[in-house]
Amino acid sequence: MQYTRFGRTGLQVPRLTLGTMTFGGQVDEPTAIAIMDAAFEGGIAMFDTADMYPPSGYPERQGATDEIIGRWLAASPGRRDDVLVATKCFFPTGRRRWESGNSRHNVIRSLDESLRRLGTDHVDLFQVHSWDPGTPIDETLQVMDDVVRQGKVRYVGCSNVLAYQLARATGRAEVLGTVRFESVQPRYNLLFREFEREMFPLCAEEQLAVIPYNPLAGGFLSGKHRPESDASGTRFESGDQGARYRERYWHERAFAAVEQITALAAEAGVSTATLALQWVLANPVITSPIVGASRPEQLADALAAERTPLDRELKARLDELTHEYRFGDAPR
Repeated sequence: MQYTRFGRTGLQVPRLTLGTMTFGGQVDEPTAIAIMDAAFEGGIAMFDTADMYPPSGYPERQGATDEIIGRWLAASPGRRDDVLVATKCFFPTGRRRWESGNSRHNVIRSLDESLRRLGTDHVDLFQVHSWDPGTPIDETLQVMDDVVRQGKVRYVGCSNVLAYQLARATGRAEVLGTVRFESVQPRYNLLFREFEREMFPLCAEEQLAVIPYNPLAGGFLSGKHRPESDASGTRFESGDQGARYRERYWHERAFAAVEQITALAAEAGVSTATLALQWVLANPVITSPIVGASRPEQLADALAAERTPLDRELKARLDELTHEYRFGDAPR
C-alpha cells in the first residue's frame, strides 16, 4: 500500500480508506470483522466511521458501527496503534433537539460517545458530517480547537460542504487562530464530478486533503446493476437510503455510461470497479478514497486499483466519456 501526505500536515495516510457505514446494518458483525481483517491485511490502515452509523438504525442501533470497530480494535494488542480512525458528527443520534448539529454541546457529546464506543482515548480525524446553518462556524471551530488541545482529536475535517462554505471556514480559522479543517470528504466518482469545478481547485490551493466517499457510486460502477435487476441487499434496495441512491444514479444515461466504462475496462483487462477507482486515484487532488464492501473479497478490486496506475490515454477517454457529469444539470 502506498502512503501519501494528509494535506498540508505531516501525517502520512494510506492511499485507500475503509468505509464502515454498513457495519451493523446491511453487514452483520462477523462479516464486518472479516472485511476489516482483509482491509488491514491489504494495507488499508485508515477506517472511516460516524456517530450515526449505521444510518438504518436510527435511533436505537446508531453507534453499532463504532462498537463493532471497537471490538475489532480490542481483539489484538497494539492494534489501535496500527490503524488511523476517522469519525464524524452532525446528524441526529437521538430524539432530543440538541443531539445533532455542530454546536459546542453536540460536538463534545458526540465525540465522547464515539470514544467510549470505539474503546479509545482519541480519534485521528474528527469531521463535521455536514454544514450546520444553525451554528456559527466560529463556535464549531473553537470547540474543535478545544478537543484537539485536550488530546482527544489529532486533526479535524469536514464533509458534505460547498466550496464557499469550506473557504469561509478556512478564513475564519485563520482569523480566530484556531485549528482549521485539514480535510474534506465529498462525494466523487465518474458519475458525479461537480466538485472538480470549484471545490478541488480550492483544496489544491489551500493544501487540503480530499478523502472522497462513493468512488464506486454505491456499487453502481461495478457494472453489476441493470435497470430491471433486483437491488435487494445493495445500496439501491428499497427504503430511504435506497431511494436516495436510485435518485442519484438509477437513470438511463447512467446505465449507458457504465456500459461504455465496462467496455473500456475490458480493453484494459481490469474490472469495471477497478477502472472506476483508478480514475479517482488518478486525480492529483485526491488523497485517499473511501472504499466500502459488503464482503471481504470485494476489496480485491480496490487493492488492484491502488497497485496499478491508470494509463494517461485511458484517463482522457474516461474524462471525455463522463464530461457531462461535471455539471449539476447533466442529462438523464
